[in-house]
Amino acid sequence: MTLGGGWPRTRAPIGLQLVALLLACLLAAQIISFGVIVFTPPPRPSFYHAADVAAALRGGPLKMRLGRPLVREVVPALSGELSVEHPLHERSSRALAQVLGVPESQVRLRQHDPDPELRLLHHVRRLERSPFERADFDRRGDDVGRAGFRGAGPPGWRRFGPDSGPEMPIVGAFAAALQQPDGRWVVVRSTPEPFPTAWQLRTSLCLLAGFLIVAPAGYLFARRITAPLKRFAQAAETLGRDPHAPQITLRGPAEIGAAAHAFNEMQARLKRYIGDRTALVGAISHDLRTPLARIKFKIEAAPPRLRDSVLTDVNQMEQMIGGVLAFIRDEGQPRQRERLDLLSLVECVVDDAALLGADVEIVHAQPVTVDGDPVALQRLFNNLVDNAVKYGGWARIQVRRDAESAVVVIADRGPGLSGEELGRVFQPFYRTDASRNLDNAGVGLGLPIARSAARAHGGDVELTSGPDGTTAVVTLPAAA
Repeated sequence: MTLGGGWPRTRAPIGLQLVALLLACLLAAQIISFGVIVFTPPPRPSFYHAADVAAALRGGPLKMRLGRPLVREVVPALSGELSVEHPLHERSSRALAQVLGVPESQVRLRQHDPDPELRLLHHVRRLERSPFERADFDRRGDDVGRAGFRGAGPPGWRRFGPDSGPEMPIVGAFAAALQQPDGRWVVVRSTPEPFPTAWQLRTSLCLLAGFLIVAPAGYLFARRITAPLKRFAQAAETLGRDPHAPQITLRGPAEIGAAAHAFNEMQARLKRYIGDRTALVGAISHDLRTPLARIKFKIEAAPPRLRDSVLTDVNQMEQMIGGVLAFIRDEGQPRQRERLDLLSLVECVVDDAALLGADVEIVHAQPVTVDGDPVALQRLFNNLVDNAVKYGGWARIQVRRDAESAVVVIADRGPGLSGEELGRVFQPFYRTDASRNLDNAGVGLGLPIARSAARAHGGDVELTSGPDGTTAVVTLPAAA
Protein backbone atom coordinates (compact mmCIF):
# COMPACT_ATOMS: atom_id res chain seq x y z
CA MET A 1 0.00 0.00 0.00
CA THR A 2 1.11 3.54 -0.63
CA LEU A 3 0.42 5.91 2.20
CA GLY A 4 0.15 9.60 1.64
CA GLY A 5 -2.62 12.11 1.96
CA GLY A 6 -5.51 9.73 1.14
CA TRP A 7 -6.60 6.36 2.38
CA PRO A 8 -4.25 3.66 1.03
CA ARG A 9 -5.07 0.72 -1.14
CA THR A 10 -4.61 -2.30 1.13
CA ARG A 11 -3.90 -5.98 0.95
CA ALA A 12 -5.74 -8.71 2.84
CA PRO A 13 -5.90 -8.33 6.65
CA ILE A 14 -3.12 -9.84 8.77
CA GLY A 15 -5.50 -12.37 10.34
CA LEU A 16 -6.58 -13.68 6.93
CA GLN A 17 -2.97 -13.91 5.74
CA LEU A 18 -1.95 -15.81 8.88
CA VAL A 19 -4.84 -18.26 8.41
CA ALA A 20 -3.78 -18.73 4.79
CA LEU A 21 -0.20 -19.37 5.91
CA LEU A 22 -1.39 -21.90 8.49
CA LEU A 23 -3.58 -23.72 5.97
CA ALA A 24 -0.79 -23.75 3.40
CA CYS A 25 1.65 -25.26 5.91
CA LEU A 26 -0.96 -27.81 6.98
CA LEU A 27 -1.65 -28.75 3.36
CA ALA A 28 2.07 -29.10 2.67
CA ALA A 29 2.46 -31.33 5.73
CA GLN A 30 -0.42 -33.53 4.56
CA ILE A 31 1.07 -33.81 1.08
CA ILE A 32 4.43 -34.80 2.56
CA SER A 33 2.78 -37.38 4.82
CA PHE A 34 0.82 -38.80 1.89
CA GLY A 35 4.01 -39.02 -0.15
CA VAL A 36 5.77 -40.85 2.67
CA ILE A 37 2.90 -43.35 2.90
CA VAL A 38 2.76 -43.94 -0.86
CA PHE A 39 6.43 -43.97 -1.76
CA THR A 40 7.97 -45.35 1.42
CA PRO A 41 5.51 -47.94 2.76
CA PRO A 42 6.57 -49.62 6.01
CA PRO A 43 8.53 -52.83 5.50
CA ARG A 44 6.95 -56.19 6.01
CA PRO A 45 7.67 -57.71 9.39
CA SER A 46 10.32 -60.38 9.55
CA PHE A 47 8.96 -63.90 9.29
CA TYR A 48 10.49 -67.32 9.66
CA HIS A 49 9.53 -70.80 8.59
CA ALA A 50 8.87 -73.30 11.30
CA ALA A 51 11.48 -75.60 9.73
CA ASP A 52 14.21 -72.95 10.10
CA VAL A 53 13.30 -72.30 13.73
CA ALA A 54 13.26 -76.04 14.41
CA ALA A 55 16.70 -76.39 12.84
CA ALA A 56 18.04 -73.58 15.02
CA LEU A 57 16.64 -75.31 18.11
CA ARG A 58 18.43 -78.50 17.05
CA GLY A 59 21.75 -76.63 16.75
CA GLY A 60 21.49 -75.64 13.12
CA PRO A 61 22.46 -72.31 11.53
CA LEU A 62 21.20 -69.11 13.10
CA LYS A 63 21.32 -67.07 9.94
CA MET A 64 17.92 -67.28 8.30
CA ARG A 65 16.99 -67.16 4.66
CA LEU A 66 14.25 -64.57 5.17
CA GLY A 67 14.15 -63.15 8.67
CA ARG A 68 16.79 -61.56 10.83
CA PRO A 69 19.53 -63.69 12.43
CA LEU A 70 18.66 -65.61 15.58
CA VAL A 71 20.43 -65.94 18.91
CA ARG A 72 20.59 -69.17 20.87
CA GLU A 73 21.17 -69.92 24.53
CA VAL A 74 20.76 -72.84 26.91
CA VAL A 75 19.04 -72.19 30.25
CA PRO A 76 18.27 -74.54 33.14
CA ALA A 77 14.68 -73.36 33.40
CA LEU A 78 12.31 -71.11 31.52
CA SER A 79 11.36 -67.75 32.90
CA GLY A 80 9.17 -64.87 31.94
CA GLU A 81 6.82 -65.25 29.03
CA LEU A 82 8.09 -68.68 27.98
CA SER A 83 7.37 -70.22 31.38
CA VAL A 84 3.58 -69.93 30.98
CA GLU A 85 1.55 -71.39 28.14
CA HIS A 86 -0.71 -68.99 26.31
CA PRO A 87 -3.70 -70.08 24.22
CA LEU A 88 -2.93 -67.47 21.59
CA HIS A 89 0.22 -69.38 20.61
CA GLU A 90 -0.89 -72.97 21.11
CA ARG A 91 -1.51 -73.68 17.41
CA SER A 92 1.92 -72.32 16.44
CA SER A 93 3.52 -74.28 19.28
CA ARG A 94 1.72 -77.43 18.15
CA ALA A 95 2.91 -76.95 14.57
CA LEU A 96 6.50 -76.35 15.73
CA ALA A 97 6.33 -79.48 17.92
CA GLN A 98 5.16 -81.50 14.92
CA VAL A 99 8.10 -80.27 12.87
CA LEU A 100 10.50 -81.12 15.72
CA GLY A 101 8.85 -84.49 16.27
CA VAL A 102 8.54 -84.01 20.04
CA PRO A 103 5.60 -83.74 22.39
CA GLU A 104 3.93 -80.36 22.52
CA SER A 105 4.77 -80.07 26.22
CA GLN A 106 8.49 -79.83 25.36
CA VAL A 107 8.04 -76.84 23.06
CA ARG A 108 7.30 -73.22 23.81
CA LEU A 109 6.70 -70.46 21.29
CA ARG A 110 5.86 -66.84 21.99
CA GLN A 111 5.36 -64.22 19.33
CA HIS A 112 5.82 -60.69 20.66
CA ASP A 113 3.84 -59.06 17.89
CA PRO A 114 1.75 -61.88 16.39
CA ASP A 115 -0.01 -61.50 13.10
CA PRO A 116 -3.43 -59.81 13.44
CA GLU A 117 -5.06 -62.81 11.73
CA LEU A 118 -3.58 -65.04 14.40
CA ARG A 119 -5.15 -62.88 17.09
CA LEU A 120 -8.48 -63.02 15.30
CA LEU A 121 -8.16 -66.78 14.96
CA HIS A 122 -7.67 -67.12 18.70
CA HIS A 123 -10.84 -65.18 19.47
CA VAL A 124 -12.84 -67.08 16.84
CA ARG A 125 -11.75 -70.39 18.28
CA ARG A 126 -12.79 -69.23 21.72
CA LEU A 127 -16.24 -68.42 20.34
CA GLU A 128 -16.28 -71.70 18.37
CA ARG A 129 -17.82 -69.80 15.49
CA SER A 130 -16.52 -69.02 12.03
CA PRO A 131 -16.38 -65.37 10.93
CA PHE A 132 -18.12 -66.54 7.73
CA GLU A 133 -21.05 -67.99 9.63
CA ARG A 134 -24.49 -66.37 9.55
CA ALA A 135 -26.59 -66.31 12.68
CA ASP A 136 -29.51 -68.06 10.91
CA PHE A 137 -27.42 -70.91 9.44
CA ASP A 138 -28.80 -74.33 10.10
CA ARG A 139 -26.61 -77.04 11.51
CA ARG A 140 -25.53 -78.16 8.06
CA GLY A 141 -24.62 -74.60 7.18
CA ASP A 142 -22.72 -74.32 10.44
CA ASP A 143 -20.66 -77.38 9.56
CA VAL A 144 -19.97 -76.01 6.13
CA GLY A 145 -18.87 -72.73 7.66
CA ARG A 146 -16.52 -74.48 10.05
CA ALA A 147 -15.13 -76.62 7.27
CA GLY A 148 -14.60 -73.53 5.19
CA PHE A 149 -12.79 -71.87 8.05
CA ARG A 150 -10.52 -74.87 8.54
CA GLY A 151 -9.41 -75.16 4.97
CA ALA A 152 -11.60 -73.60 2.37
CA GLY A 153 -11.47 -70.01 3.58
CA PRO A 154 -9.19 -67.26 2.38
CA PRO A 155 -5.49 -68.05 1.99
CA GLY A 156 -4.68 -65.97 5.05
CA TRP A 157 -6.68 -68.39 7.16
CA ARG A 158 -5.52 -71.64 5.55
CA ARG A 159 -1.92 -71.06 6.58
CA PHE A 160 -2.89 -71.73 10.20
CA GLY A 161 -4.35 -75.12 9.45
CA PRO A 162 -2.90 -78.28 10.95
CA ASP A 163 -1.26 -79.18 7.63
CA SER A 164 0.89 -76.09 7.50
CA GLY A 165 3.91 -78.14 8.47
CA PRO A 166 7.48 -76.90 8.04
CA GLU A 167 6.34 -73.95 5.90
CA MET A 168 4.21 -72.47 8.65
CA PRO A 169 5.34 -68.84 9.00
CA ILE A 170 6.27 -67.29 12.31
CA VAL A 171 5.79 -63.56 11.88
CA GLY A 172 7.66 -60.83 13.74
CA ALA A 173 9.73 -61.06 16.88
CA PHE A 174 9.49 -64.39 18.69
CA ALA A 175 11.11 -66.65 21.25
CA ALA A 176 11.04 -70.45 20.98
CA ALA A 177 12.26 -73.08 23.43
CA LEU A 178 12.91 -76.83 23.20
CA GLN A 179 13.39 -78.98 26.29
CA GLN A 180 16.45 -81.23 26.25
CA PRO A 181 16.59 -84.74 27.72
CA ASP A 182 18.57 -83.39 30.72
CA GLY A 183 15.76 -80.95 31.53
CA ARG A 184 17.48 -77.87 30.26
CA TRP A 185 15.96 -75.69 27.59
CA VAL A 186 17.43 -74.44 24.33
CA VAL A 187 16.03 -70.99 23.68
CA VAL A 188 16.14 -69.29 20.29
CA ARG A 189 15.17 -65.65 19.90
CA SER A 190 14.92 -63.29 16.99
CA THR A 191 17.30 -60.34 17.11
CA PRO A 192 15.72 -56.89 17.41
CA GLU A 193 15.55 -54.53 14.48
CA PRO A 194 18.41 -52.00 14.39
CA PHE A 195 17.69 -48.39 15.21
CA PRO A 196 17.18 -46.59 13.04
CA THR A 197 16.04 -49.05 10.42
CA ALA A 198 16.45 -48.39 6.73
CA TRP A 199 12.76 -47.54 6.50
CA GLN A 200 13.03 -45.12 9.41
CA LEU A 201 16.00 -43.45 7.73
CA ARG A 202 14.13 -43.11 4.44
CA THR A 203 11.09 -41.71 6.19
CA SER A 204 13.18 -39.25 8.19
CA LEU A 205 14.96 -38.09 5.05
CA CYS A 206 11.63 -37.55 3.30
CA LEU A 207 10.32 -35.53 6.24
CA LEU A 208 13.55 -33.53 6.38
CA ALA A 209 13.38 -32.84 2.65
CA GLY A 210 9.79 -31.69 3.04
CA PHE A 211 10.79 -29.42 5.91
CA LEU A 212 13.63 -27.91 3.87
CA ILE A 213 11.14 -27.20 1.09
CA VAL A 214 8.35 -25.81 3.27
CA ALA A 215 10.45 -23.84 5.79
CA PRO A 216 11.95 -21.30 3.32
CA ALA A 217 8.57 -20.74 1.71
CA GLY A 218 6.94 -20.25 5.11
CA TYR A 219 9.74 -17.91 6.18
CA LEU A 220 9.36 -15.77 3.07
CA PHE A 221 5.59 -15.66 3.48
CA ALA A 222 5.86 -14.74 7.17
CA ARG A 223 8.49 -12.12 6.39
CA ARG A 224 6.22 -10.65 3.75
CA ILE A 225 3.50 -10.32 6.39
CA THR A 226 5.69 -8.87 9.15
CA ALA A 227 8.04 -6.66 7.10
CA PRO A 228 5.63 -3.68 7.16
CA LEU A 229 5.60 -3.86 10.97
CA LYS A 230 9.37 -3.44 11.07
CA ARG A 231 9.26 -0.50 8.68
CA PHE A 232 6.43 1.02 10.70
CA ALA A 233 8.53 0.78 13.89
CA GLN A 234 11.45 2.42 12.10
CA ALA A 235 9.18 5.25 10.96
CA ALA A 236 7.97 5.79 14.54
CA GLU A 237 11.58 5.92 15.76
CA THR A 238 12.46 8.42 13.02
CA LEU A 239 9.53 10.63 14.03
CA GLY A 240 10.81 10.62 17.61
CA ARG A 241 14.14 11.95 16.36
CA ASP A 242 12.83 14.42 13.81
CA PRO A 243 9.19 15.62 13.81
CA HIS A 244 9.74 17.00 10.30
CA ALA A 245 10.72 13.63 8.82
CA PRO A 246 8.87 12.67 5.60
CA GLN A 247 5.62 10.76 5.98
CA ILE A 248 5.91 7.00 5.76
CA THR A 249 5.14 5.02 2.63
CA LEU A 250 4.32 1.36 3.24
CA ARG A 251 2.89 -1.68 1.51
CA GLY A 252 1.27 -4.28 3.70
CA PRO A 253 -1.92 -5.64 5.27
CA ALA A 254 -5.03 -3.58 5.90
CA GLU A 255 -4.27 -3.13 9.60
CA ILE A 256 -0.88 -1.65 8.78
CA GLY A 257 -2.55 0.71 6.33
CA ALA A 258 -4.97 1.97 8.97
CA ALA A 259 -2.20 2.41 11.55
CA ALA A 260 0.10 4.16 9.07
CA HIS A 261 -2.66 6.49 7.96
CA ALA A 262 -3.33 7.45 11.59
CA PHE A 263 0.41 7.81 12.13
CA ASN A 264 0.74 10.23 9.23
CA GLU A 265 -2.23 12.22 10.48
CA MET A 266 -0.65 12.42 13.94
CA GLN A 267 2.64 13.58 12.43
CA ALA A 268 0.85 16.28 10.45
CA ARG A 269 -0.96 17.51 13.56
CA LEU A 270 2.31 17.49 15.50
CA LYS A 271 4.03 19.59 12.82
CA ARG A 272 1.12 22.04 12.81
CA TYR A 273 1.32 22.29 16.59
CA ILE A 274 5.05 22.99 16.53
CA GLY A 275 4.61 25.51 13.73
CA ASP A 276 1.79 27.30 15.55
CA ARG A 277 3.81 27.44 18.75
CA THR A 278 6.86 28.77 16.95
CA ALA A 279 4.79 31.42 15.20
CA LEU A 280 3.17 32.42 18.48
CA VAL A 281 6.48 32.77 20.31
CA GLY A 282 7.94 34.69 17.37
CA ALA A 283 5.03 37.10 17.40
CA ILE A 284 5.31 37.61 21.16
CA SER A 285 9.04 38.20 20.86
CA HIS A 286 8.49 40.75 18.14
CA ASP A 287 5.89 42.53 20.21
CA LEU A 288 8.22 42.54 23.24
CA ARG A 289 11.20 43.91 21.34
CA THR A 290 9.28 46.94 20.18
CA PRO A 291 8.48 48.29 23.68
CA LEU A 292 11.98 47.32 24.84
CA ALA A 293 13.43 49.43 22.05
CA ARG A 294 11.24 52.36 23.11
CA ILE A 295 12.38 51.92 26.72
CA LYS A 296 16.03 51.99 25.65
CA PHE A 297 15.39 55.14 23.63
CA LYS A 298 13.54 56.94 26.42
CA ILE A 299 15.97 55.95 29.17
CA GLU A 300 18.80 57.83 27.50
CA ALA A 301 17.59 61.03 29.16
CA ALA A 302 17.45 59.47 32.63
CA PRO A 303 20.15 59.94 35.26
CA PRO A 304 23.22 57.70 34.69
CA ARG A 305 22.60 55.45 37.70
CA LEU A 306 18.97 54.80 36.74
CA ARG A 307 19.84 54.51 33.05
CA ASP A 308 22.51 51.86 33.66
CA SER A 309 20.21 49.81 35.91
CA VAL A 310 17.32 49.87 33.45
CA LEU A 311 19.57 49.13 30.47
CA THR A 312 20.95 46.09 32.31
CA ASP A 313 17.43 44.74 32.79
CA VAL A 314 16.48 45.51 29.20
CA ASN A 315 19.58 43.76 27.84
CA GLN A 316 18.85 40.74 30.02
CA MET A 317 15.28 40.60 28.69
CA GLU A 318 16.56 40.81 25.11
CA GLN A 319 18.99 38.00 25.87
CA MET A 320 16.18 35.87 27.27
CA ILE A 321 14.01 36.56 24.23
CA GLY A 322 16.88 35.60 21.92
CA GLY A 323 17.44 32.40 23.88
CA VAL A 324 13.76 31.49 23.72
CA LEU A 325 13.72 32.01 19.97
CA ALA A 326 16.80 29.84 19.54
CA PHE A 327 15.27 27.12 21.71
CA ILE A 328 12.02 27.08 19.74
CA ARG A 329 13.88 27.21 16.43
CA ASP A 330 16.03 24.21 17.35
CA GLU A 331 12.98 22.18 18.36
CA GLY A 332 10.62 23.06 15.58
CA GLN A 333 12.45 23.95 12.38
CA PRO A 334 13.43 21.36 9.75
CA ARG A 335 17.13 20.62 9.67
CA GLN A 336 19.41 20.00 6.74
CA ARG A 337 21.20 16.72 7.46
CA GLU A 338 24.57 15.85 5.93
CA ARG A 339 27.47 13.49 6.54
CA LEU A 340 29.79 15.13 9.11
CA ASP A 341 33.21 14.39 10.54
CA LEU A 342 32.33 14.78 14.21
CA LEU A 343 35.96 15.05 15.30
CA SER A 344 36.57 17.96 12.91
CA LEU A 345 33.43 19.71 14.13
CA VAL A 346 34.51 19.39 17.78
CA GLU A 347 38.00 20.62 16.87
CA CYS A 348 36.44 23.76 15.34
CA VAL A 349 34.53 24.38 18.59
CA VAL A 350 37.75 23.90 20.60
CA ASP A 351 39.66 26.30 18.33
CA ASP A 352 36.96 28.98 18.70
CA ALA A 353 37.03 28.63 22.48
CA ALA A 354 40.85 28.77 22.55
CA LEU A 355 40.81 32.03 20.56
CA LEU A 356 38.81 33.54 23.41
CA GLY A 357 41.42 32.40 25.93
CA ALA A 358 39.59 29.34 27.27
CA ASP A 359 41.53 26.35 28.57
CA VAL A 360 40.10 23.65 26.29
CA GLU A 361 41.87 20.52 25.05
CA ILE A 362 41.01 17.28 23.24
CA VAL A 363 42.67 14.46 25.20
CA HIS A 364 41.37 11.54 23.11
CA ALA A 365 40.53 11.77 19.43
CA GLN A 366 39.03 9.01 17.29
CA PRO A 367 37.59 9.77 13.85
CA VAL A 368 33.84 9.15 13.67
CA THR A 369 31.16 10.33 11.28
CA VAL A 370 27.52 11.21 11.90
CA ASP A 371 24.54 12.36 9.87
CA GLY A 372 23.34 15.69 11.23
CA ASP A 373 22.80 19.41 11.01
CA PRO A 374 26.21 21.11 11.37
CA VAL A 375 24.74 24.34 12.76
CA ALA A 376 22.68 22.59 15.45
CA LEU A 377 25.53 20.27 16.45
CA GLN A 378 28.02 23.14 16.63
CA ARG A 379 25.63 25.06 18.88
CA LEU A 380 25.27 21.91 21.03
CA PHE A 381 29.01 21.57 21.64
CA ASN A 382 29.49 25.34 21.97
CA ASN A 383 26.97 25.39 24.82
CA LEU A 384 28.56 22.42 26.62
CA VAL A 385 32.13 23.70 26.25
CA ASP A 386 31.04 27.19 27.30
CA ASN A 387 29.37 25.76 30.43
CA ALA A 388 32.46 23.68 31.27
CA VAL A 389 34.79 26.68 30.95
CA LYS A 390 32.42 29.09 32.67
CA TYR A 391 31.61 26.93 35.72
CA GLY A 392 34.52 24.46 35.80
CA GLY A 393 37.57 26.48 34.75
CA TRP A 394 38.60 24.26 31.84
CA ALA A 395 37.30 21.52 29.54
CA ARG A 396 38.87 18.19 28.60
CA ILE A 397 37.21 16.48 25.66
CA GLN A 398 37.17 12.90 24.35
CA VAL A 399 35.77 11.87 20.96
CA ARG A 400 35.34 8.16 20.26
CA ARG A 401 33.15 5.56 18.62
CA ASP A 402 31.34 3.06 20.82
CA ALA A 403 29.70 0.28 18.79
CA GLU A 404 26.97 2.03 16.75
CA SER A 405 27.26 5.34 18.59
CA ALA A 406 29.48 8.40 18.47
CA VAL A 407 30.39 9.57 21.98
CA VAL A 408 31.77 12.96 23.03
CA VAL A 409 32.77 13.40 26.69
CA ILE A 410 33.31 16.93 28.07
CA ALA A 411 34.72 17.12 31.62
CA ASP A 412 35.47 20.10 33.85
CA ARG A 413 36.93 20.57 37.34
CA GLY A 414 34.20 22.71 38.85
CA PRO A 415 32.45 22.32 42.21
CA GLY A 416 29.99 19.85 40.75
CA LEU A 417 26.23 19.62 41.04
CA SER A 418 23.98 18.06 43.65
CA GLY A 419 21.63 15.23 42.78
CA GLU A 420 18.65 17.56 42.76
CA GLU A 421 20.39 20.01 40.46
CA LEU A 422 21.38 17.25 38.02
CA GLY A 423 17.71 16.47 37.57
CA ARG A 424 16.73 20.09 36.92
CA VAL A 425 19.52 21.67 34.89
CA PHE A 426 17.90 20.54 31.63
CA GLN A 427 14.70 22.42 32.44
CA PRO A 428 14.36 25.67 30.47
CA PHE A 429 15.35 28.82 32.43
CA TYR A 430 16.61 26.86 35.43
CA ARG A 431 19.86 28.26 36.85
CA THR A 432 21.91 27.00 39.76
CA ASP A 433 22.83 29.26 42.65
CA ALA A 434 26.42 29.44 41.42
CA SER A 435 25.35 30.67 37.98
CA ARG A 436 23.16 33.40 39.43
CA ASN A 437 26.22 34.99 41.04
CA LEU A 438 28.16 35.23 37.77
CA ASP A 439 28.07 38.38 35.69
CA ASN A 440 28.30 36.46 32.42
CA ALA A 441 25.75 33.79 33.37
CA GLY A 442 23.16 32.84 30.79
CA VAL A 443 19.40 32.62 31.10
CA GLY A 444 19.20 28.86 31.69
CA LEU A 445 18.69 27.67 28.11
CA GLY A 446 22.17 26.38 27.18
CA LEU A 447 21.70 22.81 28.42
CA PRO A 448 18.05 22.48 27.27
CA ILE A 449 19.08 23.62 23.78
CA ALA A 450 21.98 21.15 23.79
CA ARG A 451 19.78 18.22 24.82
CA SER A 452 17.08 19.24 22.34
CA ALA A 453 19.62 19.24 19.50
CA ALA A 454 21.04 15.87 20.56
CA ARG A 455 17.63 14.22 20.82
CA ALA A 456 16.60 15.67 17.48
CA HIS A 457 19.52 13.70 16.03
CA GLY A 458 18.49 10.48 17.79
CA GLY A 459 20.96 10.90 20.65
CA ASP A 460 21.02 12.40 24.12
CA VAL A 461 23.05 14.40 26.64
CA GLU A 462 23.65 13.07 30.15
CA LEU A 463 25.42 14.71 33.10
CA THR A 464 27.35 13.11 35.94
CA SER A 465 28.91 15.05 38.78
CA GLY A 466 31.35 14.38 41.58
CA PRO A 467 33.95 16.06 43.79
CA ASP A 468 36.31 16.42 40.82
CA GLY A 469 33.82 18.20 38.59
CA THR A 470 31.00 17.58 36.15
CA THR A 471 31.08 15.44 33.02
CA ALA A 472 28.72 15.79 30.06
CA VAL A 473 28.36 12.74 27.79
CA VAL A 474 26.89 13.31 24.33
CA THR A 475 25.74 10.21 22.43
CA LEU A 476 24.79 10.38 18.74
CA PRO A 477 24.04 7.63 16.20
CA ALA A 478 27.17 6.95 14.18
CA ALA A 479 26.88 6.91 10.41
CA ALA A 480 27.00 3.49 8.80
